[in-house]
Amino acid sequence: MSMITTDPQILIHVATRHLPDHVTEKPDQYAFAYQVTISNRSQQPVQLLSRYWLITDANGKTTEVSGDGVVGKQPVIDAGDEYQYTSGAILDTPVGSMQGYYEMERADGSPFRANIDVFRLAVPNLIN
Repeated sequence: MSMITTDPQILIHVATRHLPDHVTEKPDQYAFAYQVTISNRSQQPVQLLSRYWLITDANGKTTEVSGDGVVGKQPVIDAGDEYQYTSGAILDTPVGSMQGYYEMERADGSPFRANIDVFRLAVPNLIN
């Protein structure tokens, strides 16, 4: 089974926000939400099977997260449609980043990886 590293017809957009009122496990942690929009510009449906995230804080501490689907689902995204979900991350620093990929499969059964470019998590107005 061969896998294409990325598919230019699957567009991934991420918007982030700091959650200052979110209660964290430790008082010196920072909570962030990220909303992902996956747009399928191909000619056939695709299914998101699994995810991988590399989360890095400002101290260089990394955390890897992987598993089936996203937010408990393995959505099928029809041709020309999009899927949106919101999830979150907790950091030990007020600034960090995330990047990763989705393992996906086309309706014809061919697998591929949709890369997610690095995006920033940051407390607003922290850096001028």
